Amino acid sequence: MNEHLAAVEASIASLEGLRDRLAHIQGELAADPARAPEVSALIGTLRTMGGAGAESGQALRRHLDDDQMRTLHDRAAVLGPATHYLLEVEWPELYRRAEALRTAGTEPTAPRVRKLVARMDELSALFTGGDSGVSAAVRSAWRHEPAAMSGDPTAPADAWHALTAYLDRARATA
Repeated sequence: MNEHLAAVEASIASLEGLRDRLAHIQGELAADPARAPEVSALIGTLRTMGGAGAESGQALRRHLDDDQMRTLHDRAAVLGPATHYLLEVEWPELYRRAEALRTAGTEPTAPRVRKLVARMDELSALFTGGDSGVSAAVRSAWRHEPAAMSGDPTAPADAWHALTAYLDRARATA
């Protein structure tokens, strides 16, 4: 229970930091609207706040070829500013909720679990364009390098494997 509480508190602190940074950027833009940054610059600024950016990018490059990396990059560009929210806020929250359900003993066939898996798969399709090869390569990166992909150097591979097996069982029942 203490670990989950600490994880929630860390998430809250991260989100508060994100809120403060966004409020600061919004204030700067309100003060000088002509100085609006390009979307890519804004996303870059936001990405630096999430710890996983550089390490996860390197891990992805070890598992995806150039065309697959280009697919991910192009899809992220299409999503624009939503990219940060989806990658740094929603997706990790879905995994935290799935892990909480798993550790609480909730069956993978439960509607709550299947709903989480369906949303995870929707996000995956958004970023991969529905390309099963890209999706498989990204999952491979997560299976083999959970610490790099999550941005958490203490992420135990065994816990990640248990969670992915749980989510795969939920997918099989959908």
